[in-house]
Amino acid sequence: MTSNGAVQPAVVEGVLERITYANEENGYTVARVDTGRGSGDLLTVVGSLLGAQPGESLRMEGRWGSHPQYGRQFSVENYSTILPATVQGIRRYLGSGLIKGIGPRIADRIVEHFGTDTLDVIEAEPKRLIEVPGLGPKRTKMIGAAWEEQKAIKEVMVFLQGVGVSTSIAVRIYKKYADASISVVKNQPYRLAADVWGIGFLTADRIAQAVGIPHDSPDRVKAGLQYALSQSTDQGHCFLPEERLIADGVKMLQVDTGLVIECLAELAADPEGVVRESVPDPEGGPDVTAVYLVPFHRAELSLVGQLRRLLNAEDDRMGSFRQVDWEKALGWLAGRTGADLALEQREAVKLALTRKVAVLTGGPGCGKSFTVRSIVELARAKKAKVVLAAPTGRAAKRLSELTGAEASTVHRLLELKPGGDAAYDRDRPLDADLVVVDEASMLDLLLANKLVKAVAPGAHLLLVGDVDQLPSVGAGEVLRDLLADGSPVPAVRLTRIFRQAQQSGVVTNAHRINTGLPPLTDGLPDFFLFPEEDGEEAGRLAVDVAARRVPARFGLDPRRDVQVLAPMHRGPAGAGNLNGLLQQAITPARPDLPEKRFGGRVFRVGDKVTQIRNNYEKGANGVFNGTVGVVTALDLVEQRLTVRTEEDEEVGYEFSELDELAHAYAVTIHRSQGSEYPAVVIPVTTGAWMMLQRNLLYTAVTRAKKLVVLVGSRKALAQAVRTVSAGRRFTAVASRLSGRIPAVNKA
Repeated sequence: MTSNGAVQPAVVEGVLERITYANEENGYTVARVDTGRGSGDLLTVVGSLLGAQPGESLRMEGRWGSHPQYGRQFSVENYSTILPATVQGIRRYLGSGLIKGIGPRIADRIVEHFGTDTLDVIEAEPKRLIEVPGLGPKRTKMIGAAWEEQKAIKEVMVFLQGVGVSTSIAVRIYKKYADASISVVKNQPYRLAADVWGIGFLTADRIAQAVGIPHDSPDRVKAGLQYALSQSTDQGHCFLPEERLIADGVKMLQVDTGLVIECLAELAADPEGVVRESVPDPEGGPDVTAVYLVPFHRAELSLVGQLRRLLNAEDDRMGSFRQVDWEKALGWLAGRTGADLALEQREAVKLALTRKVAVLTGGPGCGKSFTVRSIVELARAKKAKVVLAAPTGRAAKRLSELTGAEASTVHRLLELKPGGDAAYDRDRPLDADLVVVDEASMLDLLLANKLVKAVAPGAHLLLVGDVDQLPSVGAGEVLRDLLADGSPVPAVRLTRIFRQAQQSGVVTNAHRINTGLPPLTDGLPDFFLFPEEDGEEAGRLAVDVAARRVPARFGLDPRRDVQVLAPMHRGPAGAGNLNGLLQQAITPARPDLPEKRFGGRVFRVGDKVTQIRNNYEKGANGVFNGTVGVVTALDLVEQRLTVRTEEDEEVGYEFSELDELAHAYAVTIHRSQGSEYPAVVIPVTTGAWMMLQRNLLYTAVTRAKKLVVLVGSRKALAQAVRTVSAGRRFTAVASRLSGRIPAVNKA
């Protein structure tokens, strides 16, 4: 202690043995360190250990303290890695999986051969590794390259440590800029927000502050405004009204309004900056000045232009349906399918086969699927080339089972390439007479634009979906815009619930929720409510129901057949916390099961995971936000993890890329769109009050094929049923389609 009672700074050196807890959001870590005292006791250290890996020797600066439960511990304020000097330390360091290509067995061989000179040899003469029995030239070269990369990343890590940047982001910065990393970070930190996935404006701003970029720098303000627009697209908006953007900018950046207005004008003058355009107010007031990021403005103009081009095409690749005797055709169809179509279903069939663009919408149990099957049967009978697609792998699989024809994801259909460009577009359209896209409520503006561009003039496009579900995760609400008043796109809405569907509690309650009535939760064989007012208890109960009770009673597989759908990610009954609890219940740690800790997550073989960003570099045609799969292999030496996706594709991930994956035992309702599961468990608690809305609950319930279990508060459930989603998204697609915004020739 110093004279004023403060705890004096101290220095501790030791080998990081294991990380017992890590919070991926703030970097707070609890770890066990071997200080080499020989007693076998490990020291508990706490604090920010961003980037430190088990097996590394650390020099930690901090203060000693005591915890009532865990005893003496060391709080780390700063640390650096040091190379171990003893044979035992070197063996452990190399065998920890830190250097790609070296596992414990190979580490033993290398250290046995070179002893305490091992690290000097790898550093200065890596070619000598070939002297080690069992190490060929290929592995030797790989170890040398991995060592060099590790060293370079460490240098970047040391530089970024002061601003709290995580290891994975440091690795990405290094992969993006290599030797120029430190120069870019020092001189152009706002480039990071645009160039490196996982770095938003806030992280770039923190780095910029640390390297001395002024608070009122125009570069900072412009980057901040673009970040605000980018954030709004993540919330589903295609643009922001100028006044709101300026107000948001002033509040976020803490600078003068005048400076924000000046910088916005400069961005508007830059062809790659932003676009300003006067558009009708979605709330019905006077016109507003919309500010768009360039790709979203281009996509709106292009989507509307391409839809008009299809609607007005003179050629008709399915022209034979204009002369069809419909009574005869529908009679033939009933003979094929064994059932007659209802009146509104007949309308939909005629519309899809005689109009170039059409929309079919309706809730569960109203016969959308049977109508689609009928359309495909008739088109095939006339030898039309039919192409089927859906936004997710699961939805595509379902469409394929329904029609008996191959269906793919929209991404695979268009053959998206690295960078996101499609192999099929206006210049190279799809060879199809009829393109059917199911789950079209999931199509965001950018993907819808790519899809519509690829439909050949004269071909027919049918979009099928439930407009009452949540809109797309990405920006826009395309299906709703196509159904808006004044839209030139013809549509049929199926409203009649068929008798067999009326016997389903899931279907009945979905429609009750959609009309503002509370679901029936007593006496149904497939719809239950487990009341629990306390949020934490509700979370624990949801885990017990999903992992044990439902599988035991209904004979379902808890990993494959049961999905927990949470209104939000955070909180005791949020998807983040429930994933940890469900992993413990379904894929617990075992001594014989390899695992990889990454940030606050632990990955194991058998884990159910989901991709959380679009990555066009992975798989045959990219792996997309929302793709779900199971971890099938985990190689600690090669530092790779393999996921088999729901499309039966094996996709490899370097350990440095694991922040692209999240566990998927529980997912947010938004992320479940387009998927269907035998059983869903939905925690509904007052902790998610702001998220509780009718279309959210409706979407969750309609994900279930056979069984819904609600867990939580009756009050929260009533709130969700009562609350109609507030406010529309900022998009001008409907106004452009109806002609309220004059067409501009920029498509």
